[in-house]
Amino acid sequence: MTFTLNDLALLLIALAIGIVFGLMMSGRGKYRRAWHDEQAVHRSAVKDRDARLEAAHARIAELERQSTAPIAAGAATTAAGTAHGRDDLSRISGVSQAQEVALNDVGYQRYSQIAALDAEQEATLEARLGLKPGTIAQEDWRGQALALDRDGSKPGLLSRLTGSH
Repeated sequence: MTFTLNDLALLLIALAIGIVFGLMMSGRGKYRRAWHDEQAVHRSAVKDRDARLEAAHARIAELERQSTAPIAAGAATTAAGTAHGRDDLSRISGVSQAQEVALNDVGYQRYSQIAALDAEQEATLEARLGLKPGTIAQEDWRGQALALDRDGSKPGLLSRLTGSH
């Protein structure tokens, strides 16, 4: 059997085509596996995210069940003038709503606490609220708080805004 130059050229071309085709087919499976692996990782991440969201929604629902009645306009003050165990400190002349929030933040929530202030506590409170020294004594917050603690007839800021007494 003798091969001519044309036969050898055709065999080399067929060999080259076979090598190229073989390389294309072997790489195809590798990329397909990588794509499937990436999809599996993505599905796992989505499941983890959904589980975290579900847990967060369950926690929110639990906290909503545990909370007291929702706060609505006018619900901040009850007939007795208290909301959630607090007195409406804005009923004291000279106490703004922002100052009431600041008073609540530092622990003053009842008229009796304001009425029991001593001079040192007044000075500390004036500094914290940004008031001039002596403002609390001058506006007689303690006397007003004592009167309001005994008799809650003066309407507060929130009740004036909502139109209820």
